Amino acid sequence: MAARAVIFGCGGTAVSAAERAFFADADPWGFILFARNVESPEQLARLTGELRESVGRDAPVLVDQEGGRVQRMRAPHWRDWLPMLDEAAALAPAARARGLWLRSRLIAAELRAVGIDVNCAPVLDLACDETHAVIRNRCLGGDPAEVARLGRVVAEGFLAGGVLPVIKHMPGQGRAALDSHLALPEVTADRGQLEADFAPFRALVDLPIAMTAHVVYRALDTRPATQSPSVIGLVRDDIGFDGLLLTDDLSMKALAGDFGDRARASLAAGCDIVLHCNGDAAEMAAVAAAVPELSGCRADRAAAALALRRAPGDDAAEAAAEYAALTAGAVGVA
Repeated sequence: MAARAVIFGCGGTAVSAAERAFFADADPWGFILFARNVESPEQLARLTGELRESVGRDAPVLVDQEGGRVQRMRAPHWRDWLPMLDEAAALAPAARARGLWLRSRLIAAELRAVGIDVNCAPVLDLACDETHAVIRNRCLGGDPAEVARLGRVVAEGFLAGGVLPVIKHMPGQGRAALDSHLALPEVTADRGQLEADFAPFRALVDLPIAMTAHVVYRALDTRPATQSPSVIGLVRDDIGFDGLLLTDDLSMKALAGDFGDRARASLAAGCDIVLHCNGDAAEMAAVAAAVPELSGCRADRAAAALALRRAPGDDAAEAAAEYAALTAGAVGVA
């Protein structure tokens, strides 16, 4: 049986018997971890192993390890990284790209050591006057060309460390003035204005995985991008992204309807895989019942993404020393 077009979270620091049985039956394509799942390196390595054992294959395990507020693995076992915008600003311009590459390489080393091989980063949204605080300091800046340049080096640092990057939030959430965890943002910019938001994604369409935005773009549709055939069509045909397209979390309050409907609408719009993060058993059952097995273009995109997983190099210690020297007196851990 092919894996289903879904990524699930789990409830705690170990896979329960009920979860193990559910995952074995539902066969999600992958899993995603949050702070509730994290205690120590030893525990986390066991958990990622248990998740893979539950589906009987080397399923991808995802996390959001951006730095700052959006960081699931923290001190004392892991570095507390600065928010991306703060670190980018603190690095000298001539050292910025190298510093961010090294940072990503070191984050990748932390993730791979505990069995995590996909990081939901970098954020390619543009920081602007109206950007909500939930997004703003996670951005790389406000200039599209600079965001594209730095987004590339961040992604390449992850890849060098054996971790697949996920660019987000397609096609650009920087103009959203509301938090999509709590409400549905609406962007009223016209189509021409949106070109700036699209530009960083257009520059990085060769990367393997992207995540959608739960945002309405009035110039494009009245539905949130995740569930809009018009917006997903633009992502594919205009922006030119032909990689694996994940939804943002179906549990976020920007979306309406029951969880089966949320999943079906997202897949019907053209997303490849839906993401359900909170580990709620009833919600996961509803999603699992609504999503099909991966097939056709979806299966091809998923396979192409996983084919880019590779063993990390042995340069993590050198990267740590260079990063420490480069950031001395400027940035480091938060």
